[in-house]
Amino acid sequence: MGMDTINNLPAHPLLVHGSVVLIPLTALLLVLCAAWPAMGHRISWLLPALAVVALVCVLLTTDSGEWLEERVPETALMEEHAEMGENLTPWAVGLLIGALLVWLVDLLRSSKAEPSGPGSSSGAVRVALSLPVRIAVSVIAVVLAAGSVVETYWIGDSGAKAVWENRVSPHSGD
Repeated sequence: MGMDTINNLPAHPLLVHGSVVLIPLTALLLVLCAAWPAMGHRISWLLPALAVVALVCVLLTTDSGEWLEERVPETALMEEHAEMGENLTPWAVGLLIGALLVWLVDLLRSSKAEPSGPGSSSGAVRVALSLPVRIAVSVIAVVLAAGSVVETYWIGDSGAKAVWENRVSPHSGD
């Protein structure tokens, strides 16, 4: 994608903040919208839009991390972090798919609510509004949210260790 530096500084440490904020925020909204349809309906456009922005941010962060990896001394911790960093993209894609699924169920629910004549509800709308489907969508949302947040934490923790382990004294002035 190609965002390697910002103001002549490596872009990765700056972009990572976007991923660290947007992935958990998207995950939280995904679970809330899946479990609380009234909220999901109010912000139906926001969830998929936020998921797209989070995915783009993850892709930029990963790309800039690969660029930076080639320019810093190779250590076992840095290598571990770089390998782990590649694991967030599938979770970000999963969040986007989950967001689109929640949005689609809300869209079908909204179309059911619009009067269009007696008995005109399609089979797809009835299935989307059924309790088992709503439960399944909620379970999928929770799994995707939990997985993406845990993965974000693990990657961030490994990055912090790669950069800061054995470089900061526990005492001031040392």
